[in-house]
This record gives sequence, C-alpha cells and structure tokens, in this order.
Amino acid sequence: MPYEPPPGIANLTLSQIAEQVAARKLPPVEGWAPQKTGDSRMRIAADGTWFHDGTPVTRPAMVRAFSGLLSRDDQGRHWLFSPFEKLSIEVEDAAFIATDVSENEGALAFRLNTDDIVVAGPDHRLEARGDAETPALYLHVRRGCEARLNRSTYEQLARIALDRSAGDGDEWTVTSQGERFSLLPA
Repeated sequence: MPYEPPPGIANLTLSQIAEQVAARKLPPVEGWAPQKTGDSRMRIAADGTWFHDGTPVTRPAMVRAFSGLLSRDDQGRHWLFSPFEKLSIEVEDAAFIATDVSENEGALAFRLNTDDIVVAGPDHRLEARGDAETPALYLHVRRGCEARLNRSTYEQLARIALDRSAGDGDEWTVTSQGERFSLLPA
C-alpha cells in the first residue's frame, strides 16, 4: 500500500491532531536489547536529508520508516535499532526538522520532515539555543532525538509569540499544553 502523508496540521482540531499522533505506530525500540553493534553508513545532514553511503535517500516512506527506529543515547550518539543490532548513524545537527507549526486549543503542533506530528508540552519541550545573533530552536521528539525548527517554522512561532504577548515583557515566549517556552537563548 502506498504511503499517505497525514493532512496539514493547520486545519485540524487538537483531538484530530491527537488521533494522527496515535495512528503513528512506532516500533517498540525501548524494549529491544540488541547484542550486536555496527555502523549504518548513514548520515542525516543538517538540512534533514538522509544519506546512505553518500547517496541521498529519496524515498520519503523509507526515511519515515528509518526515523521510527532512531534513538539518541546519553552521550549524544544516534542509533538505528532493530531487535538484533543497533547501528550508529551520523547526525550533523538534529535528527528531524520541524517544517510547520499550528496553534490550536492552547497547544502548538509541529509537523516534521518525516510527517510526524509532535505537540509541544511537558514531554516535548522546546529549547532555545545559540545566541542572539544565531538562535536555534529545538523540539524534543522521542527517545532523546530532537527536531530543529527550520527558518519558516521559527518565524511562524515568533509571530504566534508576538500575537499572544500582552506587552508585559513576554513577547518572546509561547505556551503549549500549560508549559511556557522562551524563544530566546539563555
């Protein structure tokens, strides 16, 4: 059956977004304890492009499948898991790219380059890094992996922050599922 991407997040209610998130059946990587390790010969470039042996992976469904096997350990190394082995994968910046954001019913829903949908909140925190000249926003996705917000998504989020500010000094913060996040690096 061909891969069907989920609908755009801007036209979905929060409950419809929750249904889309629940529909994404991820492999139970957390329960796997592979004994064999190796090198996947794969790399995720800073722009979100996946490569195998230096050649771009051009099939979105393949990238989506591999992304469901990703994990990042406490030392910051990324791994592709199977029940039998875990393979290292080079990640230049973040494993995912956030390509869209929508505010709905007090929540910020992000669409990733893999068509995953992640709702910012206590389990999916936003973090501002860098400095005032070169800020970068990251969203915790799963298993230690993060998504970096691309420029247009960062701009969308900044507009949401400015539209919601009351002029009380919180112009560069957003709230999602009751959690407040700064858009400025500390």
